[in-house]
Amino acid sequence: MMALIARLPLVLQLSCPFRHHFKKRQWAAISNSKRHSGILGFSKAEMAADSDPSKVIDSHLHVWASPQEAAENYPYFPGQEPSLPGHVGYLLECMEEAGVDGALIVQPINHKFDHSYVTSVLKKHPYKFVGCCLANPAEDGSGIKQLENLILKDGYCAVRFNPYLWPPGQPMTNEVGKAMFSKAGELGAPVGIMCAKGLNMHPEIEQLCEEFPSAVVLLDHVAFCKPPTNDEEQQVFNELLKLSRFPQVYVKFSALFRVSRKPYPYEDLSDLLSKIVSSYGANRVMWGSDFPYVVPECGYKEAKEAVCQLAQQVNLSSSELEWIMGKTVEQIFNKRW
Repeated sequence: MMALIARLPLVLQLSCPFRHHFKKRQWAAISNSKRHSGILGFSKAEMAADSDPSKVIDSHLHVWASPQEAAENYPYFPGQEPSLPGHVGYLLECMEEAGVDGALIVQPINHKFDHSYVTSVLKKHPYKFVGCCLANPAEDGSGIKQLENLILKDGYCAVRFNPYLWPPGQPMTNEVGKAMFSKAGELGAPVGIMCAKGLNMHPEIEQLCEEFPSAVVLLDHVAFCKPPTNDEEQQVFNELLKLSRFPQVYVKFSALFRVSRKPYPYEDLSDLLSKIVSSYGANRVMWGSDFPYVVPECGYKEAKEAVCQLAQQVNLSSSELEWIMGKTVEQIFNKRW
């Protein structure tokens, strides 16, 4: 048994509290590749657990300046002063403790469209972090050029669409929104979408997927779908599953504390995880913490371990878990870490 464990990728040896209790199906997955193929055309061989330990990559977190840094160089946006510490030094401490190798940093609302702090972090830690900028849907269209500059000059690799920053009453499919979405696809930058008020409130997501199939879409935080408790919620979750028909759509299994109806370890999300993996394939699902908001909820390390526990509950293979914990986001961003 110990010899078998020694051959497991490092993420499974050290990160999962159930590592000594793999079922036969999971042991078999070490040598037998199976399951899904997604937009990037991964072969079965590529999806199999390989000889190199897979990295653990956090697909969704934020950093912002400390109060001292904000006072000196990186001011907060007025009215968006953070109530939690979120500076990069604190993040690095949490990542080291949790055994997380890298992360996708999403520009926080605390600095809004001023990307200078996150840009400084990306330049200081180019092999640790990849950046996701925040789309500016200003009616004058200035956000289109800003997006292009952030990607081409500052090295951001993705962009976040927050529909609640659009002018009141205007959808993400207005003229500016379509232009930015198209530009993101042209530049090869995946578009993360935050539909905090519900997937059913944003039918334009489907329209954008149909109209611009070259743009990869990342649905933040399970598209904010909680475990259904009534027919309406079930219908919304079914819509999330139906979006899997677009091969360019991926799901972030992130910020579990935002979508679970139960406390840590969020056991009510096991069925959601199982159905999402069945619909999308593990190579289109990725774990994310939503640091630093997750820290007071359950802790950073615990946020990672919760996914491992949920994977065990639904009998995901070690290969599938590797994709969710890092390989999916690595492949999307061409192994930038």
